Amino acid sequence: MQYLLSSFYFFYFSIVGVYIIFMPKVLSELGYSAVEIGIIFGAAPLVRFILPFLFVRGLELSRRLFNIALFVMLISSLSFYLSVHNFYALLVSNVFLSMGLGLTLPFVEVIALESIGKERYGKIRLFGSLGFMLVALVLVKILSSEFVALYFLLGLTSITALIAFVIAKEVHTKTQSKKEEVTNDINLFHDYKLWIGLILMQVSFGAFYNFFTIYATNNGISLDMTIYMWTFGVLVEVFMLFFQGRFLRGNLLVVLQVTIFASVIRWYLVFAYATNLEVLFFSQAIHALSFALFHTAAISYLYQLYKHKSLAQQFFSGITYGLGGLVGALSAGYIYEYFAEYLFLSSAFIALLSFVFITLWKKELKERKVSL
Repeated sequence: MQYLLSSFYFFYFSIVGVYIIFMPKVLSELGYSAVEIGIIFGAAPLVRFILPFLFVRGLELSRRLFNIALFVMLISSLSFYLSVHNFYALLVSNVFLSMGLGLTLPFVEVIALESIGKERYGKIRLFGSLGFMLVALVLVKILSSEFVALYFLLGLTSITALIAFVIAKEVHTKTQSKKEEVTNDINLFHDYKLWIGLILMQVSFGAFYNFFTIYATNNGISLDMTIYMWTFGVLVEVFMLFFQGRFLRGNLLVVLQVTIFASVIRWYLVFAYATNLEVLFFSQAIHALSFALFHTAAISYLYQLYKHKSLAQQFFSGITYGLGGLVGALSAGYIYEYFAEYLFLSSAFIALLSFVFITLWKKELKERKVSL
């Protein structure tokens, strides 16, 4: 099972690498306007945000639905290739591709946590980071035409769907029996302090994911050096994923507090030392905490907190990375347009608010005498 999960993460995040690094460039070269590209790729976080609420209304992520999601993911990647010259057809293809990807990952995350545990999760998940980095390094060298990226997207999606199908088949009996016994115990309004904290953490990343390259190069950092910083961030992420098991044995809320506060420091350093290479590389080193350790601690905490584990992962993916990612991108764009020099100061402030809400959640649990 470990080899299957490692392979799944490797190829799944290879798809993500092709999708977010190269597809916008491909569409631009095919004549799509910036507005059209924004609409097409803005559909993805919206789909991820909507999906969990379908399960609240009674839809169940059974093995049958999971297999349907894999089929949708596969067909939509083929449709992505065939409809690339038609805006509306491509938009529909992207919606269904996002739906397939959005359903697949949380399902496998639950399987990973159940079968290998949170302490060994990072050693499996790091293959996703390696896949993301490798596809970027390979494609940047062989992207001779727009369709090379589309071939990669279709091929990687096919491999990922096959591996995910085998994983689900192997654990069918175990996961099916658990889902039949569990009712929804997730109340977003009751636990709003926790969820707002998680959302704000992702909102704070909007400036980094969407504008860090522009921000760095506009402050005199060369493009090559900026790419080296991105690569360094992935490398420290892999390092943390491999060794993070020991940090997950204690109180996961404390781990969340530490990683979020580290992000406050990280974004402030990028703001205050925008032209200092040494400090910028140090800020990238904090990616080990603010992304790698935070992500594992968050999904592990939700897995521990709620009985409906698959829905908890759906909400984490949809609300934090979906809604949080969308709000983060839009707010970062507005701030960079009018107050460019304060972009990462605003990220530090948003991360600080995230820290406050997680701390308030921790205090609430103590008052309720809940030991989590």
